[in-house]
Amino acid sequence: MRVISGKYKRRNLKAVPGNNTRPTTDKNKENMFNMIGPYFDGGNVLDLFAGSGGLGIEALSRGMNHLYAVDQNYQAFQTIRENLNSLQIGQDEATVYKMTCFKALEKLSEDHVTFDLVLLDPPYGKGFIPKVLAIMNEKEMFNNGAIVVCEEVNSVSLDERYGNLVKYKEVNYGLTSLHIYSQEENENE
Repeated sequence: MRVISGKYKRRNLKAVPGNNTRPTTDKNKENMFNMIGPYFDGGNVLDLFAGSGGLGIEALSRGMNHLYAVDQNYQAFQTIRENLNSLQIGQDEATVYKMTCFKALEKLSEDHVTFDLVLLDPPYGKGFIPKVLAIMNEKEMFNNGAIVVCEEVNSVSLDERYGNLVKYKEVNYGLTSLHIYSQEENENE
């Protein structure tokens, strides 16, 4: 596993030990970022089911300003920290939480953190994505034009719209699908 592009290009990342996480392959990661970017001009990225932190670190490498990486698994939390340390990414660029996705959203909302890019790759088929998007919409955690990438098993269908998030692309990769949403501009802002 490695960083594909940007300032940390070709740097290796550790995977989480064991079989509790499934890292996104380098090929799928590259395809995903080519669809949504491929490069960014600053902003906050949330990697909510971060695993090794590879997707969020890729976003930082490609120009995001700050990564919020969340995983409730202790081994994943440790792996994210090790990957950030090996790339010399400090607390000014990345914040890591070991907690459930729902506790993390509550904390981030209380801290008034909003996002330009959200990466959701939860355990498949458990219904996390609609719940997370509903909370984030309710708490107004998306900046105008925010991009949300959801990975789910392709037997689960996701809505075309969640609040002001509108799906603009869906791509199947074998047993999984990527659903890409964009936050519509809110004229009141």
